[in-house]
Amino acid sequence: MLQNLLTPRVFIAATRQNDGKTTTSLGLLAALQRRYGRVGYIKPVGQRFVEIDEQKIDEDAVIMDRVFRLNCPLVDMSPIAVEPDFTRKYLQSSNLEALVKRIHKAFDRVAWEKDFVLCEGTGHAGVGSVFDLSNANVAKLLNAKVVIVTRGGIGQPIDETVMNHALFKQEGVQVIGVIINKVLPEKLDYITEFAQRGLKRKGLELLGVVPYQPILSRPTLGAIADELEAEILVGKSPLTQIVNQVVIGAMGAERAKTLLKPNVVMIVPADREDILNAATEHMKATKAPIAGLVLSDDIKPTPSMLKQLRELPCPVIITNKDSYHAASVVHDLIVKTRPDDSQKIQLIQEIISKNVNLNRILNAL
Repeated sequence: MLQNLLTPRVFIAATRQNDGKTTTSLGLLAALQRRYGRVGYIKPVGQRFVEIDEQKIDEDAVIMDRVFRLNCPLVDMSPIAVEPDFTRKYLQSSNLEALVKRIHKAFDRVAWEKDFVLCEGTGHAGVGSVFDLSNANVAKLLNAKVVIVTRGGIGQPIDETVMNHALFKQEGVQVIGVIINKVLPEKLDYITEFAQRGLKRKGLELLGVVPYQPILSRPTLGAIADELEAEILVGKSPLTQIVNQVVIGAMGAERAKTLLKPNVVMIVPADREDILNAATEHMKATKAPIAGLVLSDDIKPTPSMLKQLRELPCPVIITNKDSYHAASVVHDLIVKTRPDDSQKIQLIQEIISKNVNLNRILNAL
């Protein structure tokens, strides 16, 4: 049974995956730390995880820990990691009581000597229903009121919010308001006015409208390297360069030069020395480094080419994937903020602080 019923808490939910829960949580945690000092964080059920000290920890818990130094045990910030066979095992032999106990104990430890706890959900309100731990169930278990994050617009976001609200209401969980994320800056005032009207008709309060920031949807070279399971050939980690465009080096050398611009990544096999020579000459001549080079097909450069690459002002990574497969992987990459994305994190904290009404959230608690 949950022991801590006193520490203020809020549960950040969403209408869909990748609507901006983690972005909102990053911004709110920064604001809450300034307000309270001692703040805890928990993501009770996580779907994307990394292994740390043989424990499966949700990626969002890792970023919150590294950015804010929350002084909470990582294993308690991420008590349940949904592995590939998690659902099958649960349906074979339900262990809900044990999972609930784990969440309760984790929250009590995270909240120990804290002035506030931010809880982050995963996906929409119903995610996790298959193993009886939907976001609505978990919010109820934590005795937390909910803020729903949805994506820019009026009709569809309100429709989806109402649907999610219904599930929270069914579980007896109060939704205190809505944050609309990723709104085109030129539509900010329009969306604010009419979304506020629409939500009010449904008994919901608009807590903020956050403008779309293209940089937050763009991957870093480090994220690309991880997705491609690539190794660093030239340069050092962290690979924090923001990537605006990815091009495949499958053209003539002169044409390749015209594509080598800042924030561009070029994918090219190392045996296309004509393109690599053009790239090195161009960058030396213009002193305009690109974001990086990806050598594909697991083809190692010749010693003389490697020497040239080491003189480049940009990182070079190598992957065993072919050029088109690598480009496809990058195209489909879901961009998540990473602990070393300092430029993005600072921007997130600024836009959430400016565009979300923290006082309204705290007053509702």
